[in-house]
Amino acid sequence: MDSAMVAGCFKDRTILVTGSTGFLGKLLVEKILRVEPGVKKLYLLVRARDDAAAHHRVLQEVVGQELFMILQEIHRDEFRSFIQEKISSVAGDVIHENLGLNSSRVKQLSEEIDIIVNGAATTNFYERYDVALASNALGTRNVCQFAKQCAHLKMLLHVSTAYVLTGEQEGLLPEKLIRMGETPKPDCHLDIEAELELVREVKAKLTSSHSVTEDNSPQLEKKAMKELGLKRGDLPVVIVRPSIVTSTFEEPFPGWIEGTRTIDALIVGYAEQSVPCFIGDRNGTIDAIPGDMVINATMVAMAVHFGEETQVIYHVTSAHQNPLPSYLLEESVYGYFFINPHVGGDMGTVRNKRLILFNKYSYFHAYMVLAYKVPLQILYLVNFLLGGLFTEFYNKRNRNYNFFMLLAEMYAPFCFFKACFDDTNLRTLWRTTIAGQGDDGYIFNFDPNSINWGLYLFDTHIPAVLKVSRRKKDGRA
Repeated sequence: MDSAMVAGCFKDRTILVTGSTGFLGKLLVEKILRVEPGVKKLYLLVRARDDAAAHHRVLQEVVGQELFMILQEIHRDEFRSFIQEKISSVAGDVIHENLGLNSSRVKQLSEEIDIIVNGAATTNFYERYDVALASNALGTRNVCQFAKQCAHLKMLLHVSTAYVLTGEQEGLLPEKLIRMGETPKPDCHLDIEAELELVREVKAKLTSSHSVTEDNSPQLEKKAMKELGLKRGDLPVVIVRPSIVTSTFEEPFPGWIEGTRTIDALIVGYAEQSVPCFIGDRNGTIDAIPGDMVINATMVAMAVHFGEETQVIYHVTSAHQNPLPSYLLEESVYGYFFINPHVGGDMGTVRNKRLILFNKYSYFHAYMVLAYKVPLQILYLVNFLLGGLFTEFYNKRNRNYNFFMLLAEMYAPFCFFKACFDDTNLRTLWRTTIAGQGDDGYIFNFDPNSINWGLYLFDTHIPAVLKVSRRKKDGRA
């Protein structure tokens, strides 16, 4: 299947996209519009009070971004009218039944939609539990229920994560479906009803002092959960599970990224020399994949399986073919700032020091206690004896210490990840693509072997992360 055939799959199609204001969502919208301007309609579901507010969000947070500058250059004065014709903003939320849409809107969309791409999820490691459960678990359920109402649906594509069910496993992790209630620990079972009940109990305790009027929505939700019993065979389902997503490799231009994502926090901390040490195995590997490769694999999978009664998983990952060595990341960051020293707020050059890496969390914790926690405790006592003279200073340092320890605890599963994601399905998908390639074969490149990690980090990713960091400091991100 060559590039023209992949792009042509989207011609005259109507596609519903959730999560379009997210990093991968924006990349997908831009790519579809750029390679197949003949797409009929992209419905973008966004959280907003009404469709007008949703339209404003899309203009500001999606098509108004730097990511779309290539598309703007292509259409020039016609760009606004092109966007107006191809994109329709829909106010809604996946956490609600029927995505929060009224019955007439549901009927209209269910008769038009050919493809649903569900990318709505929270990726915040420290998210409120009720918010994460609603968005990542119940949201997916609601999308599936909505999809079953779409008479002409040919494809439901769900964007997940390769780390969805890893735990402390080692070895090769297959591209497989997850059974309802399955967890990383073989002796544990996830009971969604119990989790919902736990959330309700906690909320009830928090609001027990207030007068609350409840309708029968909890009972309806419970009934819906029991009746669901999702049978994937009822829907043509493709699930894409990327690993750690990084800045774009090639398209629409190298180095586009939003926010600081996973390994990027380490780069920013290194730049400011605010991270003295961290956890990680220099002899280990990191499974990372550029965002545009995720989108390319997603679009090829949609084209290959369009209209099929299928349930297939794709690990869009790199470590099985072309892993990023942990030491190379550290060396690249150190080398970058050695050549391009960071300038501090006082315009002085920040001295570039190597990061201390601990290959065991216990070693890291002991070092942090001795080097930082004990001095903080001494400062606390001195502050008490001096009547609170250093209270503000102590509170700031203590907050920084607690945050850093929390950060390390959250990143530990990634830093000491010993398993490897099997990508057999992905490699098969790539072979179907290269079989029909012409000169434009790399328009849908998702081959991790094409990445030179050292060059990519030094020339593309590190500068991109620093650019985003500067914008955030300047209040422009």
